[in-house]
Amino acid sequence: MRILITRPRSDADALAERLHAQGHTTVIEPLIDIAFTDGPPLDVGGVQALLFTSANAARAASGRTTERALHVLAVGPATAAEAKALGFTHVTESSGEGVDALAETARQQLDPAAGTLLHVTGTVTAGDLKSALEPSGFVVRTERLYEARASTRLSTTFTTELTAGRIDTATFFSPRTADRFVTLILAAGLAAACREVTAVALSPTVAKALAPLAFRKILVAAHPTTAALLDQLKHA
Repeated sequence: MRILITRPRSDADALAERLHAQGHTTVIEPLIDIAFTDGPPLDVGGVQALLFTSANAARAASGRTTERALHVLAVGPATAAEAKALGFTHVTESSGEGVDALAETARQQLDPAAGTLLHVTGTVTAGDLKSALEPSGFVVRTERLYEARASTRLSTTFTTELTAGRIDTATFFSPRTADRFVTLILAAGLAAACREVTAVALSPTVAKALAPLAFRKILVAAHPTTAALLDQLKHA
């Protein structure tokens, strides 16, 4: 199977390796480019926990602090796994999808009187942890340590592959990436070519963002994990 990967390059390469090991071929078309910002070390004085809403948040924080013992609350298994790989030793994974689930995990496990919550994020943030947690008495500080730059055009390589019917399946891991794909496909007049492609989405929210396009079918992972998404490939 020839599979399109739309993730940022740092995540796409690792996913491609897994897919190649399963006998698939891949086309990588990063629709979001991650740029980490330079700056002084993070001030973690009085911080009881770091909140990571993406794997890139974990990467950004790891480059701006040597502190690894702080409690980390991660939104989902992929972010939790990245935090652990970067050396954070006390990592909790939220039990559901998105910012709402992460906020609920914070309410259940943290004490508003124990210190500040430091939300590490990018210049564009899905949801509002600060507004979700402050009514419960938490003090939330937001640090924007990276920029997720959306692509403005599709590559010639991908366009050629799609129009030639050589893309069997396309994978989507975030609503923003799915929305960017839809926007660029419609702008390029390539919607008809997607009718022969199966889309595999990480969650119902991601699948909803793909709705403006008519794919051969849209499959949704049973759980918001890479493993669950890849499991759907057997149905593609």
